[in-house]
Amino acid sequence: MLAFIVVLAVITYVDRVCISQAASAIRHDLSLDEKQMGWVFFAFSMSYALFEIPAGWMGDRYGPRGVLMKVVVMWSVFTAATGWAWNYISLLLCRIIFGAGEAGCFPNATKIFTIWLPSKERVRAQGILWLSARWGGAFTPVLVAMLMGYVSWRWAFTIFGLLGAVWAVAFYRWFRDRPSEHPSVNAAELALMDGAETNAPSHAAIPWRRLMANRTVWLLWLQYFCMSYGWYFYVTWLPTYLRDARHVSLGQSAVLAGLPLFFGGIGSIVGGVVARRLAEKWLDVRRARRVTSSVGLFSAAVMLGLAAKIDNPVLAMLAMGMASFSNDLAMAPGWGAVMDVGGRLSGSLSGSFNMMGNFGGALGPWVVSRILGHYKATPDSPPSMEGWTLAILVAAGVYVVGAVSWFFIDPVTPLETAEEASRPRH
Repeated sequence: MLAFIVVLAVITYVDRVCISQAASAIRHDLSLDEKQMGWVFFAFSMSYALFEIPAGWMGDRYGPRGVLMKVVVMWSVFTAATGWAWNYISLLLCRIIFGAGEAGCFPNATKIFTIWLPSKERVRAQGILWLSARWGGAFTPVLVAMLMGYVSWRWAFTIFGLLGAVWAVAFYRWFRDRPSEHPSVNAAELALMDGAETNAPSHAAIPWRRLMANRTVWLLWLQYFCMSYGWYFYVTWLPTYLRDARHVSLGQSAVLAGLPLFFGGIGSIVGGVVARRLAEKWLDVRRARRVTSSVGLFSAAVMLGLAAKIDNPVLAMLAMGMASFSNDLAMAPGWGAVMDVGGRLSGSLSGSFNMMGNFGGALGPWVVSRILGHYKATPDSPPSMEGWTLAILVAAGVYVVGAVSWFFIDPVTPLETAEEASRPRH
C-alpha cells in the first residue's frame, strides 16, 4: 500500500512542479508577462484548494479506491493538455482542471493510512509520503531540463501525463478500501492493524458543524496556510528568480531550484522522527508536536530572511534549502494531528486542511507577481532585486504567524469520542 502511495506522491509533484521549470519557455511561446504567469500559478492553486473538501468527503463516503483512480486519470489528461495550450485562456483552463484533479491525492492518501495502518505507524508513513513528494519535486527541474534538451516543453507535459494513467490502472486493480477484502491480507495482519478498519468508508453524514466549531481545526488550517504561502515560492517563482535576479544558467538553475525540495524531503522524515522521540521522552504527544512544529516554522522564517540577504546564489539557495527543511519539520506532526483529530472523518478534515494550505499556496505566487510588478522600471524590463527581496521577506513574516499558532493547537484530541466513532454508520 505504502509503495503505491509513495509512487503517486512522486507523480503528483512531477506533474505539479514541471511548469515552474518550463515557465520561461511557456511565457515566450504564448507571449505571457509575469502577471499573466502569476495568474496561471494562482489558477492551479485555487482550483486545487477549492476541490480539496469535495475530494476528501468522497473518500470518506465512497472510498479512496475509486476516487483516486478517477482523479489521477483526470489530472494526467490535463497535464498532457497543458502541453497543447495555444494561448493564455487555454493554459488557464488546463491548470484549473488539473488542479481540481490533483486535489484528490493527499486527502485520499491520508484516508488510506487511517484504514490500513495502526495509529502508531501513521506519522511515520506521512513522513515517508512527504519525503517522496518533495524529492519527486526536487529532481523534476533536472528531469525537465534534460527532457527539454530533446523535446519541446509541449511534449514534456505529454510524457509526464502518461505516468499517472499507468499508475491509476495498476492501483485500481490491486487496492481495496477495506483490508479485510484484499485477497493477500490474512487474519494476523488484520490484528496488527489495531482496528484501523473502523475508519473505512461509510455513508454516514459528516458532522460539519462540529468540525467548523473546533478551535484546533481552525488553528491547523491557519498554520498550514502560512506554511504553504512560503513554500509555494519554491515550486512557482524560484526558477525565474534564479535566472532573472541571480543570473544563473538554465542548467545551474535546474540544480539549485531542486535544493529546497530535496532538503524539505529530509525535513519531513526528521520532523516525524523528532516528534516521536520527544513524545517518548516527555510522555506527551501534544507537547512534542507543538515544539517540533513551532521551532521548525520559526527557523524557516530566519533562514528565508537570510537567503534574501546573501549575495552568493549558491549560499543563498543553501539557506533557502534550510528554510524548506525547517518548514517541513512541521509536515508529519501536522498531518499526524489531522489523522488523530479526524479519525473516521480524516478524509474530510484532511481535505479542508489541504484546502486552507493551498489558499496560502494560491495567494503567495499572486502576491509575488504584484510585488514584482511594482519594482519594474518599464513594463518590459525584469523586476529589480529589491522586489524579489521584499517578496521573500513577506513570506518569512507569514512563517512567524504559523509558528505562533502552534502554541495553541491540541493535535491529539479527536473530533469524535470512541463511542461515537464505533456506532453503525450505514
